[in-house]
Amino acid sequence: MKLSKKRLAHIVFESNDVPSRTFDVVLLILIFGSVIVAILDSVADLRSRFGDLFYILELVFTLLFTIEYILRIWLTSKTWKYAFSFYGIVDLLAILPVYLSFFVANTHLLTVVRALRLLRVIRILKLGRYLAEAEFITSSLKASMTKIQIFLFTVLTVVLIMGTLMFLIEGPESGFTSIPRSMYWAIVTLTTVGFGDITPQTPLGQFVASLIMLLGYAIIAVPTGIVSAEMAKQKPAKHHETTRTCTHCGKDGLDPDDKFCRNCGEEL
Repeated sequence: MKLSKKRLAHIVFESNDVPSRTFDVVLLILIFGSVIVAILDSVADLRSRFGDLFYILELVFTLLFTIEYILRIWLTSKTWKYAFSFYGIVDLLAILPVYLSFFVANTHLLTVVRALRLLRVIRILKLGRYLAEAEFITSSLKASMTKIQIFLFTVLTVVLIMGTLMFLIEGPESGFTSIPRSMYWAIVTLTTVGFGDITPQTPLGQFVASLIMLLGYAIIAVPTGIVSAEMAKQKPAKHHETTRTCTHCGKDGLDPDDKFCRNCGEEL
């Protein structure tokens, strides 16, 4: 039976019937499979024993993801908008490194391409389009963005002041050779990481460091509290038996009874 373009778009972009859900499940399996292969391929011992198998599997995964990418480009009415959207870029990055390795003959450049192939793990980001809860988290983060920006500016101010203060107190003799390096120490200390590559030697410097450590425990909880408060204000989206998507702009999470896209206004 020949599939129409409209029916094919329904299968690719939605999941409210058996063929659509089957397509999604197959893609999920491919995503997990390709990421697992990429991870195993980074282990030298496994690569030496199963390198050829990993390479063949990677070619198969790349071919299938290429078909999916071409399908989405062809089925959407606004090709360039999808191509430069978040998922469009993720889909392209998921297949691009392998194709680059075919065209690079220079051994020095081939080393770079091999490193780029590690970007295959970015395919895990493709899972976002299949998770209904992702939109709820994203909207909470967007609502918190202004508060988080103010918080980060405050932290940057504290780091600048403390870094400058430690530069004046300790000086180059203790490793605080410049204000930027002292700010690096302040960030490491404020986040309670404590690499130990730079340490204050004077009693006054150690006292200031203790204050920064205590301040760090108070600061770490702030972003979590901001996002949690926004999540509490918002109501999670109701789960529908569909992940309806606009083929014009790529907007996910549309209601089954929507006649027009809430994002671009196009008729569905």
